[in-house]
Amino acid sequence: MDTVDIEEEDPFPVQRDELDAETGGEERGRDRGNCCDRFQHTISRWMLPEHNRDRYLERANCCPPPIFIILISLGELAVFIYYAVWKPQKQWVTLGEGIWNSPLSYKPDKREEAWRFLSYMFVHAGVQHILGNLVMQLVLGIPLELVHKGFEVGMVYLSGVLAGSLASSIFDPMNALVGASGGVYALMGGYFMNAIVNFREMIPLLGVFRILLIVAIVGVDMGFALYRRFLTQEAGLKVSFVAHIGGIMAGMTVGYVFFSNYNQKLLKDPRFWMCIVGYIIFVIFAVFFNIFLSPAP
Repeated sequence: MDTVDIEEEDPFPVQRDELDAETGGEERGRDRGNCCDRFQHTISRWMLPEHNRDRYLERANCCPPPIFIILISLGELAVFIYYAVWKPQKQWVTLGEGIWNSPLSYKPDKREEAWRFLSYMFVHAGVQHILGNLVMQLVLGIPLELVHKGFEVGMVYLSGVLAGSLASSIFDPMNALVGASGGVYALMGGYFMNAIVNFREMIPLLGVFRILLIVAIVGVDMGFALYRRFLTQEAGLKVSFVAHIGGIMAGMTVGYVFFSNYNQKLLKDPRFWMCIVGYIIFVIFAVFFNIFLSPAP
C-alpha cells in the first residue's frame, strides 16, 4: 500500500481560502500599483520633457495631493451656489444683481477695496461661466500640481488672477470683472510655453495636439468673451475680457519659469528674476495708475 505524504497534499479548504486571499491581495496590490504607475507615466508624458520624466517617476506619489486647485475649485463652486440659491435671483443660469452687489466682485468704483483684485475669482456670471473655468482648471491644474506641487501652481494661478484684474483696471477701466479666467489662463499660458520650448523633447504628434488644443480653447473662449463684451445688448454692467489677456501673459512669463524648472533651484535661474522683476514693475505701475490716473470714478 502506497504511503501518502500529507504535506504534499493540497491544503485543506480553509488553508486554500487563506492562500487565495493572500495571493489575490498581492495581485490586486500589483494591479493597483500598475494602474498608479501607468497614470503617473501618462502624467509625465503630458507635463514634462523627456529628460525629467525618469526623475519624476522615481519619486512620483500623490503626497501631498493636489489640494490647492481642488480647494480653489470648491470655493468657487460654493460661492456660485450661494448667489444662485440663497440670494434672490430671477433665474440662476445667468446671475444678475447678486454678483454685481457682491463684496467679492471687482467694480471700478470699489477698487479702493484692494481685496477685490483677487476675490473676484470666486464669483461667476452663470452656469456656463463657472463650468468652463472649473473643467479647465481641474483638467489642467491637477496634473500640473501632481508634478510641480501646490506652491508653484498656486503662485502661477494667483499671479494670473492679479494680473487679470490689474490689466483690466488699466485697459478697460470702466467695466466690472468676475470669474477665475485670469488664473485658468495663467495655467494654460505656462503649459503652452513649456510645450513650445520643449517641443523637440516631447512626442511630436502629442506636442502638436497639445498646442493646437490650447489655441482652440483660447480662441473659442476669447471669442465668446468678446461677444459678451461688445455685441450683447444685456442691461447692466459689462464684464471685462482683458483679464484673459493679463492671465495668459502672466502664465507665459511667471508660469513658464515655474513649470519649466522641474527639480531645479529657481533662485539660480536668471529667467526667474527677470520675470519676477517685470511682474513687480507691472504691479507697481498698475497701483500708481489706479491711484492717480484712472478715469474710473
